[in-house]
Amino acid sequence: MPKEIERKFLVSHIPDGLIKTEIKQGYLQSEKHRTVRIRTLVKNPDGKEAFLTIKGASNKRGTSRYEFEIEIPFDEATYLLKLCDPPLIEKTRHIYISDNLKWEIDQFHGTNKGLLLAEVELTDENQKIVLPEFIFEEVTGINKYYNSMLQKNPYALWHNKSSK
Repeated sequence: MPKEIERKFLVSHIPDGLIKTEIKQGYLQSEKHRTVRIRTLVKNPDGKEAFLTIKGASNKRGTSRYEFEIEIPFDEATYLLKLCDPPLIEKTRHIYISDNLKWEIDQFHGTNKGLLLAEVELTDENQKIVLPEFIFEEVTGINKYYNSMLQKNPYALWHNKSSK
């Protein structure tokens, strides 16, 4: 099973002119040791895609975990989203390429509106990276920033947003 290695950061702003994808995702199961996620993506002009993803528990640093992902029919995913616990995670993903790395910048909507997070997938947990200028704080391994936790405790409900 493939291993996902990534780091997560808070973002001050989204650079102009980036490729965008609209994402809706929900969780059929979300617990400490595994999550089962349904995700739909609407890309312009490429069309629609959908995926079923199963993720294992993160390592102690929060940088890696096992991940299984398979593409599923979009119509089936739309139905499965109705079986997920509310609220759904809704976001626009912006792609930023720098130093041969793909940064996925998520602009959240709905109950997580106002939150901007960037993730970068790595080939090694100790890989050195140069942070783009829009990054201001690393939040790798902080549970409340996992999408599955944002579904349970949305950003809009955080009492003291200054303590992000």
